[in-house]
Amino acid sequence: MKISEIFYSIQGEGMLVGVPSVFVRTSGCNLRCSWCDTPYASWEPEGVSMGVAEIVAEMRRHPARHVVVTGGEPMIQPEIGELTESLRDAGVHITIETAGTVHASVACDLMSISPKLANSTPREREGGRWASVHERLRRQPDVLVQLMASHPYQLKFVIARPEDLVEVENLLDAVRADRSRVVLMPEGVDPVTLAERGRWLAEICKERNYRFSPRLHVMLWGNRRRV
Repeated sequence: MKISEIFYSIQGEGMLVGVPSVFVRTSGCNLRCSWCDTPYASWEPEGVSMGVAEIVAEMRRHPARHVVVTGGEPMIQPEIGELTESLRDAGVHITIETAGTVHASVACDLMSISPKLANSTPREREGGRWASVHERLRRQPDVLVQLMASHPYQLKFVIARPEDLVEVENLLDAVRADRSRVVLMPEGVDPVTLAERGRWLAEICKERNYRFSPRLHVMLWGNRRRV
């Protein structure tokens, strides 16, 4: 399995924000989000090949009882089932971070699904050469329903402007999502942008009774790797 990085930090997003966790970042993605903050796992995937036993051994070097398998898109990795079963045997809580475009048989305690909205389509980046593929793949309601039915889940949306909520709520209606499992998070890779967008997004969350998530790791350490 191609691994971009393995590191120990705190969960910066979603329902488990603040929980010490080991992050296993796979390399490779079927999408190309315009605002992707891990281009080294998607736009220009890099990493080293590691076996499942080697990954689990590296995870065991840290005291955390939570592991986050992320990417890139971990659900496209052929060994994802074997990896997650081995992590379960190790007795850790497993979160899988996915865009919700691919279904695979995995062991998972929290399926953290982040469906990509229209604000993610790379219409200008690299001359827009990925835009049509990204737009075709990013919305897969049938896959979302499968993932939601198979695992405890959260639906985590990246919000760049208030108008994004129209698309969010249309998708929630289409997949009949539990609104209590919905998390809204401001888009941004620097504390100033996150604070500015977070203020109006928090008001939307209060008004519509959605959960708000910061990007705590960015607020603490900035937009850099291994945090």
